[in-house]
Amino acid sequence: MDARDFIKIGMSAERTLVVPKERTVGHFVQGMPMVYATPMMILEMEMTSGDAIRSALQSGWVTVGTEVDIRHLAAALVGATVRTTAKVVAVERRVIRFEVEAFEGTRKLGEGRHARGLVNVEMFNKRLGA
Repeated sequence: MDARDFIKIGMSAERTLVVPKERTVGHFVQGMPMVYATPMMILEMEMTSGDAIRSALQSGWVTVGTEVDIRHLAAALVGATVRTTAKVVAVERRVIRFEVEAFEGTRKLGEGRHARGLVNVEMFNKRLGA
């Protein structure tokens, strides 16, 4: 399957999250501040990227994260409303590339690039012996 046949540059999505304490660095690492953790911001960016193209995927196909290049620019406290955006910027045969950003209001918390690979779930599971 060739993603260029159904994924288009410019496809996008947005998610909103109110930061819970379970997504702070202090929740994972004792003694650290209770601020939105970088891996949790990246998770939201990945999920937003998946949202941007999910409706275009054929049954039995998904995308999985394959690359991240993210800068965490500012902290957000528990209770902050974080808006994450993702936009398709390039489409290859089996790889979709995104620009991603995270904001609290107008303040940019993070930015970068993310890539997702097109995967047939049945074939993937067979290959892994699942």
